[in-house]
Amino acid sequence: MSRTVITADVAVAGAGPSGLTAAGGLAAAGLRVLVLDREREAGGIPRHSDHTGYGIRDLGRIMTGPAYARLLAARAREAGAALRTSAMVTGWAGERALDVTTPQGLLRVEAGAVVLATGARERPRTARMVPGDRPPGVLTTGQLQNLVHLHGRAVGGRAVVVGAEPVSWSAVLTLRRAGCRTVLMTSEHARPESYAAFSVPGRAVLGVPVATGTRVVRVAGHDAVEAVEVEDLRTGARRTVPCDTVVFTGDWIPDDELARAAGLATDPGSRAPMVDNTLATSRPGVFAVGNLVHPVDTADVAALDGRHVVRHVLRHLGADTPARRAIPLLAGAPFTWVSPGLARPGAGAPPRGRILLWPAEHRALARVVVTQDGRVVARRTLPWPVSPGRVLRVPSSALSGADPRGGPITISLA
Repeated sequence: MSRTVITADVAVAGAGPSGLTAAGGLAAAGLRVLVLDREREAGGIPRHSDHTGYGIRDLGRIMTGPAYARLLAARAREAGAALRTSAMVTGWAGERALDVTTPQGLLRVEAGAVVLATGARERPRTARMVPGDRPPGVLTTGQLQNLVHLHGRAVGGRAVVVGAEPVSWSAVLTLRRAGCRTVLMTSEHARPESYAAFSVPGRAVLGVPVATGTRVVRVAGHDAVEAVEVEDLRTGARRTVPCDTVVFTGDWIPDDELARAAGLATDPGSRAPMVDNTLATSRPGVFAVGNLVHPVDTADVAALDGRHVVRHVLRHLGADTPARRAIPLLAGAPFTWVSPGLARPGAGAPPRGRILLWPAEHRALARVVVTQDGRVVARRTLPWPVSPGRVLRVPSSALSGADPRGGPITISLA
């Protein structure tokens, strides 16, 4: 079957905050930019996150998700980027060429650079190996928000939310808007993963009980959800909680199909494509941004990745590439991944001058230790706690004492 060939200076896969911000910046620099997205409208997850809190870091304002998505898409178009929705990138046709399926036919997009901005998703119930029946009414947060905010669909009347991350409270608000009461939130950790600013009002104002140190071990119901079985991880005791809706939240994984198809080097902890401080991947001319590389941070942080990558794409297209040697960054205990995963000396700071790490446990104080070749490079005590379910940000200046000719750098907690 023949394909229509389109050429562009830059092809951007994904029209969420990071992709749209990158596209707008690159188009404003005079480049021909084509954005491809499988959804019918541009904007990514914020498009169906109908609550406030978007745009703080990148735009300096507070907006609802849909308004934020519309503004980013409008800015990209106004800058001259072409946005093509309902366009599924299905694979690679070369180092920087993409095969795309659209309702109008098959395309091949050939570009001087490719920016992967495909984002992240929550693990569904099946991937978390929760046994039991498979009735309707079991959702992820994304599925829930899509049903309620985009399609105006009703859900049940009694919900159990699995997880206590910030996104879990977003699910509670969406359920509330749909007329569904959250009767229980569960967390396997000893404390809720979300900030106290979420969990304290959530418990007090919304009346949501949070059961820490517990997990859902079974979903019951045939034609519809009837209950979940919850296990206390400290005692092994189990109880049945009647409900008609179950929402699995958090537990993020990158939408990495395109990255894997390209054979890009990946981070062993996050499974995201490995990037350096310029957000370049292991394939020259291919960059990765946003929650694809740090699953998951806030939308405005993802957007700032898009802003950051602009000058590095321009350098690549101008044949001004940085030295290829890079030092691996390793996630030490209790972290499961670090982003970026490579520190390239002389290439500048990473986005916002921050190293992002994902903790696996709570710590009251973040005493960060940076080591290289058996030597302590830096110690930093950060003025905030460490918690699973949210990113810890470490200033990249903590790496300034590392040997640019040395071995891998490990970041851990004392």
